[in-house]
Amino acid sequence: MKTIKVLVVDDSAFMRKWISDFLSEHPRLEVVGTARNGQEALDKIALLRPDVVTLDVEMPVMNGLETLRRIMHKQPLPVVMVSSTTREGAENTITAMQYGAVDFVAKPSGTISLDLYKVKDELIRKVLHASEANVRALAAHRPALAPG
Repeated sequence: MKTIKVLVVDDSAFMRKWISDFLSEHPRLEVVGTARNGQEALDKIALLRPDVVTLDVEMPVMNGLETLRRIMHKQPLPVVMVSSTTREGAENTITAMQYGAVDFVAKPSGTISLDLYKVKDELIRKVLHASEANVRALAAHRPALAPG
């Protein structure tokens, strides 16, 4: 089976390591790189050519929603949004899906060291599933989004 290359994008070094470690435990997933913000993510996508991107919403320099818009405009890729859940987060989820995200994983709240493992299987499952999405075909049927 083909190895799925993943780029992990999050402004938190802890979260980048956590997501990378969890994904790397699966034999079909290979984390090919990480990025701290949206601009760095766009640069690394061009360089590393990942199959799937995990993308945080709230980041400095360029947030996840703007990054997602640019990914879908320039080079559509399967993207799984990974973000905290807040009242505002529900709106961000809807916007991300409209922009072309394949799925969404909520970062757990509460005691970080205990709660992170609660979403490990969900994260792996959704990244594997996202790798099968034909995002280019979906993007062709979606109204054009200006790169901003």
